Amino acid sequence: MTERTFSIIKPDATKRNLTGAINAVIEGAGLRIVAQRRIQMTEDQAKKFYEVHAARPFYGELVETMTSAPVVVQVLEGDNAMAKYREVMGATNPEQAAEGTIRKLFALNVGENSVHGSDSLDNAKLEIAQFFTDADIVG
Repeated sequence: MTERTFSIIKPDATKRNLTGAINAVIEGAGLRIVAQRRIQMTEDQAKKFYEVHAARPFYGELVETMTSAPVVVQVLEGDNAMAKYREVMGATNPEQAAEGTIRKLFALNVGENSVHGSDSLDNAKLEIAQFFTDADIVG
């Protein structure tokens, strides 16, 4: 079933000019990038995006990290896109990530793990809507 999911290439990766390399892994896994934009996330955007973690001790650091350099927000499309992208990203901790996954290849550590991906189709819709309109997405 064709579906869409949301991805962010995080500041630790954009600072190291890894957007193209990460996109190659995404596309190599059979996902299509149907919308992509490089942005400087504002503090308000980061707080809203990660509000689910607001009570967690790492929230402030997460917001600070996500606003420290540009990010690349993306809409990915493909068969079972959400599950496939979660697999392609690899485990949150790069030491536990499978060989060939984005986090195994590029992440610096658990906090600077290069990418974010939606964890459910409902969240994907909400996350996409925060950064893209339907007109932005060209299948």
